[in-house]
Amino acid sequence: MKIVKLIQSTPEWHQHRAQHLNASDTPAMLGCSSYKTRAELVHEVATGLVPEVDAATQKRFDDGHRYEALARPLAEKIVGDELYPCVGTEGKFSASFDGITLLEETIFEHKSLNDALRAVMRDGCRGQDLPLQYRAQMEHQLMVSGADRALFMASKWEGSELVEELHTWYMPDPELRARIVAGWEQFEADVSAFEPTPARAEPVAAPIAGFGALTIRVEGRVIASNMDAFKANAEAFLAQLPRAEQLQTDQDFVDAEAAVKACSEAEARIKAATESTLGEMVDIDALLRTAGSVSEAIRAARLVLEKAVKAEKENRRAQIVAAGANAVRAHFDSINASLGQHRIQPVQSLQLDLAAVIKGKKSLSSMQDAVSTAVANLKIEASQQADRVRANVAILDQHQQHASLFADRVQLCATKAPDDLRNLVAARISEHEAREAERLERERERIRQEEAARVEREQREVQARQQREEEQRQRQAEEDARAEQRRQESEIAEAAEAVEKAVAPAAGTATPAAHAPVAADRPGARINLGEINAAIAPLKIDAGGLAELGFTPVATDRASKLFDAGQLDAMKLAMIRSLQRVRGAVPRAA
Repeated sequence: MKIVKLIQSTPEWHQHRAQHLNASDTPAMLGCSSYKTRAELVHEVATGLVPEVDAATQKRFDDGHRYEALARPLAEKIVGDELYPCVGTEGKFSASFDGITLLEETIFEHKSLNDALRAVMRDGCRGQDLPLQYRAQMEHQLMVSGADRALFMASKWEGSELVEELHTWYMPDPELRARIVAGWEQFEADVSAFEPTPARAEPVAAPIAGFGALTIRVEGRVIASNMDAFKANAEAFLAQLPRAEQLQTDQDFVDAEAAVKACSEAEARIKAATESTLGEMVDIDALLRTAGSVSEAIRAARLVLEKAVKAEKENRRAQIVAAGANAVRAHFDSINASLGQHRIQPVQSLQLDLAAVIKGKKSLSSMQDAVSTAVANLKIEASQQADRVRANVAILDQHQQHASLFADRVQLCATKAPDDLRNLVAARISEHEAREAERLERERERIRQEEAARVEREQREVQARQQREEEQRQRQAEEDARAEQRRQESEIAEAAEAVEKAVAPAAGTATPAAHAPVAADRPGARINLGEINAAIAPLKIDAGGLAELGFTPVATDRASKLFDAGQLDAMKLAMIRSLQRVRGAVPRAA
């Protein structure tokens, strides 16, 4: 807040007020002031013409400043700190403070105690219980100063002696502050659109010429009568009565109502005169017929004018209400031009609500003031509603990736406060993310299970394939082993036959001894050199010869070397091939 060094009620202070939006004018701006109407404030600000302060009003102001100064020490005791009167501004807003602490944390507002405040400020009264015109002023002051609280005090003094004092604390009200800011914006728009109209004075009925006095004297006959003159006056008066279409201003209606009243009085005088005449005469038929016809003419004219006044007044009331409703709808239309699908609408009871504010109002000017204030407040509410909608739209626009969660966005933007919508958005997104996380977890679990099943299936297939391949390899190995064995046996047989043929001449006709049986037929069996030599008799070989042929012992049994019995055929084949190389008689087997 910027402190402005001004003294209240000085010309400089008044000039400063004319350039700012002031806290003391806030109640009138909102249409809740008991001292000034909103229309009067618009006129003052737009024209710069401020009514002269009369002596009585100035005395009331002076007394208020004096009581404020007397009450400030009482307030300091309650606040627990010194209070300084000052004027401060915050941008275009201004406020005059009855008191504010040095750190600008607490402000003080004082009013003269009256019956209305006394009725409200009973035990347990809170600042929010005060009439709106006081709360609005303090809220504006808190907005300008940035203070945390306001002490509201109302006191009554006799001279410098305290008679009565009541106080309460007022705390900031964000909703009222938003309404005040929007209200000042609408007020500035109304001031810009202001068109001066002739000053309106309270209408007073113009003097009515009337019908004159009717006198009749009879003594069995008409002695004296001004009936002819009275009739002429009556006809002239009735000819000047206004028609319904001529009723435009408050003055017109007041004059018409006065004419209606004059007609009623004339009817009464005619009736009184005729009744008096009847008491004094025997028969004066012509006079009575004339008096009756004049009375009936006056009555007929009165009824027509009375009906016209009533009808035209209702028509003007309806016009004021309709004009107000149209102004409100036009304001909504201007707002909706930028809201798109989020357009807002006035309440269905708009015209009924405006009609209610002029109930009991007698003059057209008071009706117009009441409707104008109500229209301004409705425009303020519409602007605030539009601001909330725009704020809500901006909140949802920040979450476009979750737009599907807010199919009801239009209703949400229209009905929710921004903070409430933020909480709702966070809750919906949180719930959605939790559901999405759960769905993704279920999907991942399904994929894991499918992958595990696939891996298990592939493993089974691999194992089955490997088993088939192993079985095939085993069968092939067995077939290869049997083929190799057959081949070796064939080679051995062929080699043996060749050896026999080769060595037969040297060996004579002796028949070799039958081979001793060996343990070669037993799988894993072992044989010693003796058994090997028995198998190749009459040939012999030692361990060194077997080593040269590539056969080494697989074990020893004491001094005896043991060989793999399964290699016996291979040993024989190796021996035969060795003999063939020595003799050169038999080619090497394939």
